Amino acid sequence: MRIPSMIQAGAAIALVMAATPAFAREELTTMQKDPNQWVMPLGNYSSTRYSELAQINTANAKDLKVAWSFSTGVLRGHEGGPLVIGNMMYVHTPFPNKVFALDLSRNGAIAWQYEPKQDNKTIAVMCCDTVNRGVAYADGKVFLHQADTTLVALDAKTGKVVWSAKNGDATKGETGTAAPTVVGNKVLIGNSGGEFGVRGMMTAYDIATGKVAWRAYSSGPDSDTLIDPVKTTSMGKAVGKDSGLAGWKGDQWKLGGGTTWGWTSYDPATNLIYYGSGNPGAWNPAQRPGNNRWSMSIWARDADTGKAKWIYQMTPHDEWDYDGVNEMILVDKAFKGKDRKLLTHFDRNGFSYTLDRVSGELLVAEKYDPAVNWATGVDLKTGLPQRVAKYSTEGNGEDVVTKDVCPAALGSKDQQPAAYSPKTGLFYIPANHVCMDYEPTKVAYVAGSPYVGANLSMYPPKGEQNLGRFVAYDAMTGKAAWEIKEPFSVWSGALATAGDVVFYGTMEGYLKAVDAKSGKELYSFKTPSGIIGNINTYTYQGKQYIAVLSGVGGWAAIGMAAGLTGDQDGLGAVGAYRGLSQYTNLGGALTVFEVPGGTAVASR
Repeated sequence: MRIPSMIQAGAAIALVMAATPAFAREELTTMQKDPNQWVMPLGNYSSTRYSELAQINTANAKDLKVAWSFSTGVLRGHEGGPLVIGNMMYVHTPFPNKVFALDLSRNGAIAWQYEPKQDNKTIAVMCCDTVNRGVAYADGKVFLHQADTTLVALDAKTGKVVWSAKNGDATKGETGTAAPTVVGNKVLIGNSGGEFGVRGMMTAYDIATGKVAWRAYSSGPDSDTLIDPVKTTSMGKAVGKDSGLAGWKGDQWKLGGGTTWGWTSYDPATNLIYYGSGNPGAWNPAQRPGNNRWSMSIWARDADTGKAKWIYQMTPHDEWDYDGVNEMILVDKAFKGKDRKLLTHFDRNGFSYTLDRVSGELLVAEKYDPAVNWATGVDLKTGLPQRVAKYSTEGNGEDVVTKDVCPAALGSKDQQPAAYSPKTGLFYIPANHVCMDYEPTKVAYVAGSPYVGANLSMYPPKGEQNLGRFVAYDAMTGKAAWEIKEPFSVWSGALATAGDVVFYGTMEGYLKAVDAKSGKELYSFKTPSGIIGNINTYTYQGKQYIAVLSGVGGWAAIGMAAGLTGDQDGLGAVGAYRGLSQYTNLGGALTVFEVPGGTAVASR
């Protein structure tokens, strides 16, 4: 039976029940199990981006056609993707951060729209385009994190503001680009601004009132990081007193201690949330000696209190901008003959990490792009990367270029989320395939000004032409089952389905459907603009649909989005992706696909 929408019959009962914390905790836990809806940005709390829908399968995917489309009217990069709650689809845009409620019963007609009033000066402090990665839903509300850091709760039926809360100060470089995550009666949101000396934090707001429930910083004393020096562990050992001050010179921890602009996962069984922290500031590693804890780390925190249970730092003393904010995919499966609750993370640094998500034990760490050269591997006992001195950007000193570092600062994968299919046991990774030359430069901190201290040039690995890969990957063995080379980075989020079809989008604008087992292309359609958004699926009146948000931009396509022309502009991305303008153009659009004809089946 289909779970009733908040805007359909049963809404009154749901709204009354939602007033209690117990219902708030159970609401999304139940709704995420209904494959007919898409109730979270990554599909479910486990962030698998897997759907049990199978009407569209390997036999009929070739017959996909456009059912309807919708223009957002915004030209910058459209990351993230829509939610589907009952008969309503909620679509967001980059700055100015519009939200549209589209009525599925009327082929996407606008039921309401919200456009916040924000200072255009905010655009100047958004490092890598004016992107936003989506909205969240719970308790009859739609939650949006605006570029100016305002977290707003909108009435899902009318679009009217229920409450709003300020999560930072854009004049100091703090911005909002991440999608909120609702857990229980709290909405969680991170912050952006790692290139402006912003200190990272995760904040939990009460979904009914907008009041702060807890806030946990990535760096600083225990009172700020919500770390227990005895109970919080890293690699199985207690972290000790004020570990968030360790590896920082003086007060440098205040200027870029790992912003949290990526994705958040949640395990209801343990009540732990999982997310990553980004780069330390500045990019010039010589200006911040030490391990720079706890930037570039995976965090496990109690959802109710924010207290850290365990932390794992992937790239201590980062020298390449390998932010650790990519999604944490939660899977329960056997590892070496023992059933484990696992977390798999495909990091910017090019390594795939699998940990026991209860204890934080590191189980597997392997390269998922063979071009990775900054480290030869990861020591599973210490958790430390085995660095290659040749590719250090610090050892040569300032204003000296380190050449051929792989991956580039874009990473072997950026925020574009991977998918996991329990049917194949494979992860499907939308990946970059980019290397760089890196020149550290001296930089001084000025609030609201870029705090980078590096010049970059990006290009494909030597002897290769493709800047992107789409990879089917076994995280337990560290081996690829198959891969598809793409001329540009695959910057869209992947979708895996029970129909054994996997979907992804290309920066030229193609939605592609491939066989989950073999990688054989089953369908391709060129949407109005390059795809850096995420693909989802849902049913309406018993029929399965595929939806994708296109609109080229983001870091890789910042040259097109912002009109930049120098090869080193856009933190080095403009030169590498210059050819993209021959294939696509700006403009946000939602495109919805169906297989025509056939018999609709009853919703589950």
